[in-house]
Amino acid sequence: MPPPSEAAAADEGWAPPVWVPTRALGRTVLLTGLLLVLGVALGRVDLVLLAAPFAIGAAVSLRRMPRSAPELRIDADEDHIVEGGAVAASVTVGNPDVIAYDLVVMRTRTSPWLRLEDADRPFAVSVAADAWTAVDLPGTAQRWGRHDVGPAAARVAACGGLLACRPVVVPARGVRVYPETEPFAATEAMPAAAGLVGNHRSRRPGEGGELAGVRPFAPGDRLRRIDWRVSLRTRDLHVASTLSDRDAEVLILLDVLGEAGASGGVKGAASVLDTTVRAAAAIAEHYLQRGDRVSLAEYGASARRLRPATGRRQYLTVLEWLLDVRADTGDQEQHVFGAHNVSSDALVMVLTPLVDPRAADMLAGLVQSGRYTVAVDTLPVGAAPPQHNQWTPLATRLWRLERENVLGRLREHGVPVVTWAGAGSLDLVLRDVARLASAPRGR
Repeated sequence: MPPPSEAAAADEGWAPPVWVPTRALGRTVLLTGLLLVLGVALGRVDLVLLAAPFAIGAAVSLRRMPRSAPELRIDADEDHIVEGGAVAASVTVGNPDVIAYDLVVMRTRTSPWLRLEDADRPFAVSVAADAWTAVDLPGTAQRWGRHDVGPAAARVAACGGLLACRPVVVPARGVRVYPETEPFAATEAMPAAAGLVGNHRSRRPGEGGELAGVRPFAPGDRLRRIDWRVSLRTRDLHVASTLSDRDAEVLILLDVLGEAGASGGVKGAASVLDTTVRAAAAIAEHYLQRGDRVSLAEYGASARRLRPATGRRQYLTVLEWLLDVRADTGDQEQHVFGAHNVSSDALVMVLTPLVDPRAADMLAGLVQSGRYTVAVDTLPVGAAPPQHNQWTPLATRLWRLERENVLGRLREHGVPVVTWAGAGSLDLVLRDVARLASAPRGR
């Protein structure tokens, strides 16, 4: 029965580590044999005496050979890591044998968005018998997403460098880096709500604590709602009308049809996906803290969706969901998302760079179907394609003019478009949407 390390390696599809002779042992055997042959052939005792130290040294070194393969492990911080936060990683090599390792050379790969100290160079350490040695790799996380520490490899030399173990390789260890949430605040009321909890009041009449006005008494009204002051003054019964205490449903729709701009990490320039993910995290955190129901969806080939929910658990689920956001590089023309996927009372915040005409058509369809829609422009300032030839700047200017025309047509169709700028950037447009929702609708 093979040792546990060999069985695990066989399950992973690797060759089990084997101790093999090094070039130093080969040179020792060759030199010893050559001196002995020459000494016997020429009858020279001095050559035999010269070969004796090499033979005795090799025999003493190989007297106790290691039997077990080294154990290699990658450890990474699994705490809540945010962009710009510290990352604690380490590579540990263990020696389960009773023979000490003379030299262990370790090296690991890391994601370019994890700036770990000295992670791009090999480390040489020695490990005593039945002991372990760890190499710490502290650093910082530069960008949101799922990043890897590893894979790592180690090669061990023992018996005075005469034996070496084949490289031991371990798979990478994943590190989750959550997006940095910009402080977002929206003081305006939601346009409509459908639940029974939350801080935002509904625009609909019902049982609640928010006073909506006074109206004439109607069959079915409760007697405790009668406003006696107005009733005595007008000689007719009037009741106090209230707004029901309901939560708002917010759908954050992420346009992932394309990517623009280059990401420079948390301290550098932001790409479209950077702005989209960070803005979505900030908006979701704001409304979830107020008890509203938040859901997310992607407008792309994958069409991923996150069901609406409330609370701290939903916020953590949103962060996990955002880690898997990727740009859609395919050319698929059909997308399953439409107005039928959105509740009639939900506030839809579409995070889009408006670089694909399909996104503009989707926005127009949502507004025409009566959904409360806000378009948040996530295109970075100064975003431009790479310089291929002398016509690239001219083509970029024409594309920007066409994009401005698309924005103008969207506003003509009643689609409010606002550029994401952090805290308070959506207050004005949310006030307009709320005012529009409170207006009476024609049949």
